[in-house]
Amino acid sequence: MKKILVLTFEEINLRLHALAKELGVELETVQTNFEGEFCEKIHKAHFEKVDAVVVNAGAWTHYSIAVRDALGILKVPIIECHMSNIHAREEFRHVSHVSPLAKGIIAGFGVHSYLMSLRAAVTLLSEQGA
Repeated sequence: MKKILVLTFEEINLRLHALAKELGVELETVQTNFEGEFCEKIHKAHFEKVDAVVVNAGAWTHYSIAVRDALGILKVPIIECHMSNIHAREEFRHVSHVSPLAKGIIAGFGVHSYLMSLRAAVTLLSEQGA
């Protein structure tokens, strides 16, 4: 019999928070299906002076100028993260409005994309002396 693992949002968050603790950083995770709420959270991150942002904007990556503009106010490293390899998918997914603002992109590694993105953000901050 084949064995299948399905990670829920909560399980991904548990793994991220465990890694954050290991790396010695404070982490807040957010998930929403509402574009305006997503943009407001980005604005709040700016005003609260977060040190870095890992963002998986989902489909908004490919069409949301509002998300792009919200991210554009940030003066901190942005890591674009995708669980799937967006460049191996449909042609319209090859365009990202987030990428021009991002320090880097990690895509195609499933849940590991998030873990690698968090590590990348922490590494960038340590290189900046933040």
